[in-house]
Amino acid sequence: MPRPHPTGAATEAPPARPAGAGRTDRPSPEIPEVSLVDPQAVLFSVFTPEGRENPFPALETLREIAPVYYEKELDTFFLTTYADCQAVLTDPTFKTPDLTWCEDHLPDWREHPAADFFYSSMLRANQPDHTRLRRLVSGGFTARRVAALESAIEKITDSLLNDLADATCDGGSANFQNLVGYPLPVAVVGELIGVPEADRPQFWQLGRDASRLLEPVRSEEDWALADRAVTQLREYFRELAARRQRVPADDLVTTLIKAKEGDERLTEDEVIDTLALVFVAGFETTTSLLGLTTHALLTHPDQLALIKQDPDLVPQAVEESLRWDTPVQMTERIAGRKTEIGGVTVPEGANVTTVMAAANRDPRQHPDPHRFDVRRTGTKVLSFSAGPHYCLGAALARLEGSVAVRRLFERFPDLALAGTPQRRESFSLRAYENLPVTTSGKAGK
Repeated sequence: MPRPHPTGAATEAPPARPAGAGRTDRPSPEIPEVSLVDPQAVLFSVFTPEGRENPFPALETLREIAPVYYEKELDTFFLTTYADCQAVLTDPTFKTPDLTWCEDHLPDWREHPAADFFYSSMLRANQPDHTRLRRLVSGGFTARRVAALESAIEKITDSLLNDLADATCDGGSANFQNLVGYPLPVAVVGELIGVPEADRPQFWQLGRDASRLLEPVRSEEDWALADRAVTQLREYFRELAARRQRVPADDLVTTLIKAKEGDERLTEDEVIDTLALVFVAGFETTTSLLGLTTHALLTHPDQLALIKQDPDLVPQAVEESLRWDTPVQMTERIAGRKTEIGGVTVPEGANVTTVMAAANRDPRQHPDPHRFDVRRTGTKVLSFSAGPHYCLGAALARLEGSVAVRRLFERFPDLALAGTPQRRESFSLRAYENLPVTTSGKAGK
């Protein structure tokens, strides 16, 4: 598996490494040996094809033997308990890698439009920029605006389910992701932003290419794809924003252009990059959620039967899916001061990787964590992060998931898997590339 350089390029040496890792100018912390089981071997097994398919046994073992594990080769502390991950994500002294971080660890960032976009965006900005950006942008994600999208989501979902019906009408199979999982979030985020329907098809590939920025290892090809996609997205949204300046509409573009608090406004570049970020982030994570939830229900017929009997359980099923098979597995922070996590000293400037996939299956937070249970209550997931960087689009993603799942199984009560699903080759995102289904309840031809 490729091991990344600080520039993001990869060389042929194991193992993988989370984005943000890379401090080499400080001594390695002294971490006591906690078990005869090799935590490095356990951790690295997560990055194998088998580990990508099912990382949970390894993550459980790592949580048991070294819940705060410093991996010297990757130069990051891996956190696998819910309490530790939540504490770091909600602690404002832990920073995100931003443009200041790039100066030391991604020295050629100015050559990459994608790096300039990613590390200056609200996703990576730190205080005070993050607070200012989030305050001005939050008006586009009010409960009223999200609720107003429900009828549009239902209409889009029904149209896509018609396509699924057409593709499987002869008893054959079709890829759920291609017909529903990908196009639904693209259409919904397009509706939110104000992208004309005729323009939306191009965004599917642009979103996928730009999302290579979310990977912990980025090859030269990844950078080329992301740079090109970001450049095209910026050009498109700049033109769309200019149109909304002339003719306002009830959409996110107009909301961001008009966003104002006192004398503060978003700059033109901030409007453009926020629109691009909303599109990329809203598209990828919701696509993952739709496929993962559908697969979880199809492989747990007893739980699927419960939501068929009581459709009011669908939102809980979506929440349980977010916990049981987390779309975004990990994210990184940088310690802004010397601190202690789980009895382990973490130096100032150290990289810390919060493994949400492990945290959401921590038995101290969620009893019997490996059981998929749509009637589970008291669930508190870290799937949308927590604290200052909690996802602004979380309510919209949950709404999309609930509408899609409810209407999917109402329309196709005999929906079934029609072959072996194929996961996307990704370390940070858990998503299906191909989720073959049949609407007749039988395997496709």
